[in-house]
Amino acid sequence: MLTLLARLGEATLGLLAYLGRLGLFLLQAVVYVFTPPLKVGRVVRQIHFIGARSLLVIALTGLFTGMVLGLQGYYTLSRYGSEAFLGSAVALSLITELGPVLSALMVTGRAGSALTSEIGIMRITEQIDALEVMALNPIRYLVVPNLLAGVLVMPLLAALFDVVGIYGGFLVGVELLGLSSGTYFSSMTEAVTFADIKTGLYKSLSFGLIMSLICCFKGYHAGFGAAGVSRATTDAVVFSSVSVLVLDYFLNSVLL
Repeated sequence: MLTLLARLGEATLGLLAYLGRLGLFLLQAVVYVFTPPLKVGRVVRQIHFIGARSLLVIALTGLFTGMVLGLQGYYTLSRYGSEAFLGSAVALSLITELGPVLSALMVTGRAGSALTSEIGIMRITEQIDALEVMALNPIRYLVVPNLLAGVLVMPLLAALFDVVGIYGGFLVGVELLGLSSGTYFSSMTEAVTFADIKTGLYKSLSFGLIMSLICCFKGYHAGFGAAGVSRATTDAVVFSSVSVLVLDYFLNSVLL
């Protein structure tokens, strides 16, 4: 029993120490965000890398998610004679929940892993040390552009996911199953409020920050050699995905 308690305490202290290092890392990045000069060129390049190159995967995921929601929602609502509420069910599910969460998970797998491996390779090849020798702050140069790009891009990608997903639900519900298009969109406009849109926006901003923060942190503190970069990349994707889901629950507790 004492051994079990000792291991539990050791794990708890390790988790708290990790969260402390992560918080200090975020604090440094936030300070450099508001300390000029800002690397605008790198921010624009990272917006293109994280955002523009993720458009296809976001659009495809959103389309088929909306189609699945339309198909499953129609047959579920038809049991209670409530097919008219299909549009509102699809829109609310996408805007408040599935859009922000699935967008963050897709971007984590596509762009977050690449960010971690890029920074990790720079760490093991001593390029980060070279930046320090040249009097360039690595956090300002490498981390801040990724954090800003993640926060700016994620709401736009989630909005694209929502729009494409709603159209996917329209294809299944209206074109395939014969629901009236007027019924589909009228129920949606009556059910969706500005508060629902703000909920999705807040979630997207939070997920963009936590995803880019964890991926940059893992890459910045990657271990030695190819195995260290591989482990850091795997940990970044896993921890970012789990953090998004955990944060989603707590945000729902506050915002709903």
